[in-house]
Amino acid sequence: MDCIVSSSTVLIRSHLTPIRSASSLSAKPLSSAQVASFASNRHILSFKSGGKRIRTLSTNASSSTIRCGGIKEIGESEFTSTVLESDRPVLVNFVATWCGPCKLVYPATEALSQEYGDRLTIVKIDHDANPNLIAEYKVYGLPHFILFKDGKEVAGSRREGAITKAKLKEYIDGLLTSISVA
Repeated sequence: MDCIVSSSTVLIRSHLTPIRSASSLSAKPLSSAQVASFASNRHILSFKSGGKRIRTLSTNASSSTIRCGGIKEIGESEFTSTVLESDRPVLVNFVATWCGPCKLVYPATEALSQEYGDRLTIVKIDHDANPNLIAEYKVYGLPHFILFKDGKEVAGSRREGAITKAKLKEYIDGLLTSISVA
């Protein structure tokens, strides 16, 4: 989920919902599964899914904007510049809009993208919109993770299927350790 919090407005963009402003949140909720609430006097933004709080952001008077969300969706035209020419490791997540396990893994990849910050870039590639990349990298199951470093696929980095946040973190930490030693 990408969001922007500022002193004058709140914009929320989910991979499933269109962008809405804070003024429209009270009139039209995002959905029954996702509820966003904004307390303008304290600049607090809470995201809830299924009645469970999944993220709370707060700002102070000196901070005018907070950005969350770090997974960029790229296509074949951006693959070379974003992945192969990157100066840091890039974890590519091949997904599809119709893929249930991809939707389950998305919040974990989003959270880890923020956690790893400058050490790792995480991008997603839509399976259906990028058939050449799917064929080139032989992506047969979804979600499918591949780590790239220095323009090359890291040997043994492929991971296919749904995974918990803890296991995904363990997988990424293992890969980052192995490539820093090599």
